[in-house]
Amino acid sequence: MKNPFESLEKALGIGVVLLALILLAGMGNGDAALWARYLHVLSGVMWIGLLWYFNFVQIPSMPKIPDEQKPAVSKVIAPTALFWFRWAALATVVTGLALAYVSGYIGDALGFAADASARVKLIGLGMWLALIMAFNVWFIIWPNQQRALGLVEADADTKKASARKAMLTSRFNTMLSVPMLFCMIGAQNI
Repeated sequence: MKNPFESLEKALGIGVVLLALILLAGMGNGDAALWARYLHVLSGVMWIGLLWYFNFVQIPSMPKIPDEQKPAVSKVIAPTALFWFRWAALATVVTGLALAYVSGYIGDALGFAADASARVKLIGLGMWLALIMAFNVWFIIWPNQQRALGLVEADADTKKASARKAMLTSRFNTMLSVPMLFCMIGAQNI
C-alpha cells in the first residue's frame, strides 16, 4: 500500500475526514459565521502564504538560479503558484465578505460607520486593505506576470518591465499584508 501522504489529494481527504470526526464529536456547529470564518482563514492562509513565498523565497532566489534551470521555475512552478495565488485571493475576499454579511457588520465595516465599534472599524480597515491587495493581484500582478513568464506574447523589453511591475506590486502587497493581518486579528481581540 502506498503512503497516502505521497498524494496531495489523499492528504487533503484525510484532513477532511479528521474535520468530520471533530464535528461528529460535537466540537463544532452549523453556525454560518463559524463556517465563513473557517473558509476565510483557510483561503487567507493560502493567499498570504503564497504572497510571502513569492517575496521571501522565489524572488530573492531567482538571481541565484543558473539560467538553464530558470525555466523550471518560470514555466512550471510560477504559473502553478500564481494560479493558486489569485484564486486564493478571490476566495479570501468572497469568504470575508460572506463572514461580514452573516455577522451583520458588512455595511458598517466597509463604510467606516461613525457609530461602529472599534472592532468593526478595525476589521473594516483590514477589509479595505485586503480589497486593495486583491485588486492588485488580479489587475496588476497577474497581467504583468503573464507577460513576464511568456504566457502571453510580449517582446523582451515588455517582459522585463512587466516582471518589475509585478514584483513591485507584490512587494506593495507584502507591505499591506502586515497591517491587514493585524487589523483582522486585532478585531477578534477587542
